[in-house]
Amino acid sequence: MGISRHATAHWEGDLKTGKGQLSTPQSGLMDKTRYAFSSRFGDEKGTNPEELIAAAHAGCFTMALSAKLTEAGFAPTSLDTEAKVDLSMEGGPQLSQITLKVKAVVPGIEAEKFRAVAEDAKQNCPVSKALSAVPISLEAELAS
Repeated sequence: MGISRHATAHWEGDLKTGKGQLSTPQSGLMDKTRYAFSSRFGDEKGTNPEELIAAAHAGCFTMALSAKLTEAGFAPTSLDTEAKVDLSMEGGPQLSQITLKVKAVVPGIEAEKFRAVAEDAKQNCPVSKALSAVPISLEAELAS
């Protein structure tokens, strides 16, 4: 048995001057959150698809890394991940690169082992698998 989550989008108007709202009814975290061309390609306040993908990827990868470290006998004290999603306009808009940067406090693990476990988490978290058409790089750092 799996789980299912959903979100909704509402849009009014044309692409450049129109506006939209995103909602996540199950969690209530987003309720008619603004998104628009200007929040995607400019500095106007609001979210955009790339930011939401980055949030999903950072969260999924970090949970997978926690699980894999714990399975390997190295329960993490803390994991801080930044996911950066790049949108290229060459040849039409497309996601061109994702970079995951994680800083971790993991007692007792050596850097080489940590890097291997982090790479495994990057390859196998569900969001990484879903985004496999996009190159994904990883910077994994152990904090002292």
